[in-house]
Amino acid sequence: MPRVLIAEDDRVIANAMATHLRRAGMDVEVAEDGDRAIAKLRYERPDVAVIDLMLPGTDGWRITETLRAEGIETPIVIVSARGSEHDKVHALGIGGDDYLSKPFGMRELVARVEAVLRRAGMKAAAGSETIVAEGLVIDPDLHAAILEGEDVGLTPTEFRLLYVLAGERGRALSRDQLQQRVWGIPHRHRDRTVDVCVRKLRDKIDRRAAGHTYIQTHYGVGYRFDAVPKPGA
Repeated sequence: MPRVLIAEDDRVIANAMATHLRRAGMDVEVAEDGDRAIAKLRYERPDVAVIDLMLPGTDGWRITETLRAEGIETPIVIVSARGSEHDKVHALGIGGDDYLSKPFGMRELVARVEAVLRRAGMKAAAGSETIVAEGLVIDPDLHAAILEGEDVGLTPTEFRLLYVLAGERGRALSRDQLQQRVWGIPHRHRDRTVDVCVRKLRDKIDRRAAGHTYIQTHYGVGYRFDAVPKPGA
């Protein structure tokens, strides 16, 4: 039974969320402040966390940043009344796996949590084959990308995106294809989830690599994986 932590200080909302997630077959705990939530995430390691941004004590921003800085990879679904594109992009950029703007339907919440759980449980949904490119090894058993002998430290979502792209080496994949295969939801107009994650991959891999770039933009389509030599390398 998947274990879910809800970090939400509004008891009515928290109880409604917990009730629907339990009906969907999940084991749910609720933390009403950020300090309690981060302690549970550190020491109890639930399978997924649903975190409100505006929490008493440690807020949702800080919780997400702290967990990722400490190497804790628990998938995080962020919920917030702050629905601007800037807030969504920032939340995903610091390590959130999904973002749900209030008000939202409980069926959508359950669907989002189930999608995150499916992705987290997919050790190598595209197969268990290690992918090797020039200077880069993508290992689904380790869930790691090894660049020139060093683990670049990808989050679970970043690894899934890299593995999907690398599994179709040389083929451009649209944002909708990537969003469906990595996040389990359709791409929406102005949704920058894929772009944010691609930027993170480039920061961790392309900029560090001595001789190649790997994540290529295919204008008018999306992105493709190809080892392209850097100028002068």
